Amino acid sequence: MSIFLVGIGAGFLSGVFGVGGGILIVPGLVFFAKMEQRRAHGTSLAAVLPISLASLVTYWSHDHVDWWVALWLAIGAIAGALLGTKLLKTARHDVLSYGFATILVVSAVRLYWTTSADGRSGLTVAAAIALVAIGVATGTLAGLLGVGGGVIMIPAMVLLLGEMNVIAKGTSLAVIIPTSITGTIRNRRTANVDVRAAIIVGLSGVVSAVVGGTVAANMSETLSNALFATLLLVVAFQMVYRERRVRSRSAPTQ
Repeated sequence: MSIFLVGIGAGFLSGVFGVGGGILIVPGLVFFAKMEQRRAHGTSLAAVLPISLASLVTYWSHDHVDWWVALWLAIGAIAGALLGTKLLKTARHDVLSYGFATILVVSAVRLYWTTSADGRSGLTVAAAIALVAIGVATGTLAGLLGVGGGVIMIPAMVLLLGEMNVIAKGTSLAVIIPTSITGTIRNRRTANVDVRAAIIVGLSGVVSAVVGGTVAANMSETLSNALFATLLLVVAFQMVYRERRVRSRSAPTQ
């Protein structure tokens, strides 16, 4: 029941903010399902797929996806996802926890930024190269930390390319899908995916993702950003606090 609710929450956040939902799924699986950190990351990446697909359809129906930008980002993201999942097999538990918490804090800071954009970006050769590089970083984080990467792609598109926020969100979702597929295939080979949990979380988030996309069209951007940024900071604190408790318990006594 707990992971079912995690899926609903992740789907809603995906629809509202254009992220895959891994930022909620990973700590949800760790806290409620008592899943080991590395396996939670791999399971999250699999669960993100149906959630992101449902959110993408909602954004696409409003013409809020820049497919050319998505293409170049995806090229880099797929390569990055392979690298990230390869690193996952040998990554240290504390590095994963602190790395994930760092991503959450960076995301929270981004949501407090205010910037103006006037539409879709113009795609030059330099911009395409930059997009591939951003995609590599995004895919690596997706494979290593179990997140879709929207927390990096969205601010990059808005701040570097001048995309409208809503278009950046829709485009981010388009890239998250191939990234999730690539990373999940590799995670399955290394036994880092709980298929049953991924199916429950992913499917339970589909309907709420559509609802979230609808809410996004009617909610004040200032309010939605402030609420979500606060949530990210709380989750980041929980992840760091939990890791510090684990380390203190395992520390040798004098």
